[in-house]
Amino acid sequence: MASENWVKFEIPSDTRNVAFARTAVALFASQLDWTLDELEDIKVAVSEAVSNSVIHGYQLQEGIVYVEASYQDQQLTIVIEDFGQGIPDIEQAQEAGYTTIPEERMGLGFTFMHEYMDKVLVESQVQKGTKVTLIKQVPPRSEG
Repeated sequence: MASENWVKFEIPSDTRNVAFARTAVALFASQLDWTLDELEDIKVAVSEAVSNSVIHGYQLQEGIVYVEASYQDQQLTIVIEDFGQGIPDIEQAQEAGYTTIPEERMGLGFTFMHEYMDKVLVESQVQKGTKVTLIKQVPPRSEG
C-alpha cells in the first residue's frame, strides 16, 4: 500500500449529501488500519463538519461544500470547506451547546469533532466562508 493518497470532491449544499460525504470519506479512510469504532468516529466528525457548512455556512441555501481527504503514513487529514456566511467568533462557536439556531440544534457539532479527532483546526472569515481541518492518527496496534 502506498504511504500517501488523497481524494477530493464537491457536493451541493444539501442535507441529503451529508450521508454521502461521511460514507465516501470513511470508505477512503478504511485504507488505513482503523477499528470499526474509529471509522464511526470519523464518520460522525465528517457529518458534523459538512452539516455545519450546509446548515450554518449556507443557511440551507445554494452553495458548494468541498471535501478533501488525504493520508500520509498513518495520519488522516480531512478538510471541509465552504464559501458561506463564515463564523464571527470561532472560539464561541466551538463551545459545547453554542448554536445560532437554538430552537433546532443542540450545538454539539464542534464538540463531537474535538472528541473524535486528534486535532480540529478552524479558519473562517465572515461572508467569505469556513475551512475545518480534521486530523486523526492511526493508533499503534500491538502485533500478535
